[in-house]
Amino acid sequence: MENKDLKELYETARKWTLEAGERIKHSLTDTIEVEYKTSAADLVTQKDKEIEQFFIERILNEYPDHHILGEEGMSETTPADYQQGTVWIIDPIDGTTNFVHQKRNFAISVAIYRDGSPLIGCIYDPIEEELFHGCKDNGAFLNDEKLPVLTSCSVEEAVISFNHLWVVPNEKVDYEKMQQIVLDVRGVRSIGSAALEIAYVACGRLDAYLDFRLSAWDIAAGIVILNELAGISTTMEQEDVDVFNLSSTIFIRPGLDEKLTSYLL
Repeated sequence: MENKDLKELYETARKWTLEAGERIKHSLTDTIEVEYKTSAADLVTQKDKEIEQFFIERILNEYPDHHILGEEGMSETTPADYQQGTVWIIDPIDGTTNFVHQKRNFAISVAIYRDGSPLIGCIYDPIEEELFHGCKDNGAFLNDEKLPVLTSCSVEEAVISFNHLWVVPNEKVDYEKMQQIVLDVRGVRSIGSAALEIAYVACGRLDAYLDFRLSAWDIAAGIVILNELAGISTTMEQEDVDVFNLSSTIFIRPGLDEKLTSYLL
């Protein structure tokens, strides 16, 4: 892709993400229509669907040859399309439970991948008006401020984030090993939005974020941003993360990854 075309695509992604955020902010006083997907903890609102459709209409109009992968499944992209050409990966509201209950701590996550590789990422918290964004080989930013390259820290200094499910018996990870991590790090948080938690690793508010059941739309934008800051996106087995074929996912400062994953192996 030519630099001019990449710059235009990057600017468009940011513009649409900010516009979508304004639509969500203006709806916060409205009654929220909630539906359940797989369980009472897996929510979707009418606003999720509206925002996804907002992106779909604009992408199809401006970039009809691009593919779309959205959490709510409202596009016609098939798995065969993900690894070829340009695909937009969209989570219209990442942290829907927070959106419903708190009206904060949620984000819009938009990523653009080319031939399966990360290209552009935008994560927008419309309540805090914080846009985390990055473009391959062009750095990463919080609004207009360029973020510094990440450096290492010790386990004892680390503030990390993960879901409470991983410290009780479960089918994904050894919960006793996770409990030991809790005892050894400086602090543990659980924000409830994977996109924001990865963004917080990128800007230094967190040192690591671990999860074991995410989807492409949760993490695709965050990977772009972390890549620009020397951050690490890895699996529990210390393999590269494949956003289209996920298992365990760890997003972490460089130099801390081997120390933390050693607990889990």
